Amino acid sequence: MILLFGGTSETAELTQSLAEIGAPILVSTATDAPLNIGTHPAIKRRCGRLDVTGILELIKQEAVRAIVDGSHPYATQLHETVAGAAQQAGIPCFRYQRKATIMEDGNLFFVDNHEQAAKLAVTFGVPVLLTTGSRNLSPYIKALQEHQIPLFARVLPHPESSQACTQAGLPKENQIIGRGPFSEKENRELIRNKEIGLLITKDSGVRGGVNEKINAANQENCRVIVVRRPKENHHTLKTYETIHSLNTAVRTFLTKD
Repeated sequence: MILLFGGTSETAELTQSLAEIGAPILVSTATDAPLNIGTHPAIKRRCGRLDVTGILELIKQEAVRAIVDGSHPYATQLHETVAGAAQQAGIPCFRYQRKATIMEDGNLFFVDNHEQAAKLAVTFGVPVLLTTGSRNLSPYIKALQEHQIPLFARVLPHPESSQACTQAGLPKENQIIGRGPFSEKENRELIRNKEIGLLITKDSGVRGGVNEKINAANQENCRVIVVRRPKENHHTLKTYETIHSLNTAVRTFLTKD
């Protein structure tokens, strides 16, 4: 069994590719939100967040031979948890990560974290569209409400997202519900309709729709803040930026094992 941590738009492509190797695939996702996991009969799914202990139990229960971490590039805590569990279990962990796509230039404002982004956002004094999800709302709401600056956040259509918005104090009328990636046209319409002057995003890669966000913002004379990808601690874990290279590495391991 291969245990794959998914949840991104590449999940189905990853599972289909790996299933063709001949090993069964168990896809693990944090929530039960709708997700294409592929149609191969060797693929199944489980839902629910796992800590290291939970992953170790799952490895034993499902006789997992290898882990593939195909989760979001910014899911730092999950990356560390998965890598740690694999190390304790003595099995390999193969990490797939989308290529970073945004070049740092004078047209974009780059920051290292959400606190810096929120602090910078206040200085522009214009309505803000947050497209980084529902997990890091607090610093933005605190900073922007203090200066009476409108904040809109685009979040997933899932109860966890709604609960996070409520707990952070973001009114329902300021929540933009939808599942991306979104087209340049959709982003332009949203920016125009809400009179957005500043868009905040992460470098989620081509498949994450980040280029469409930036192009739309440029067309609408909207500034853009980019939260850089986080630095990670497990430097010994090799990452793969293409599904083909990941597939080859997993196939080689299974053949030798």
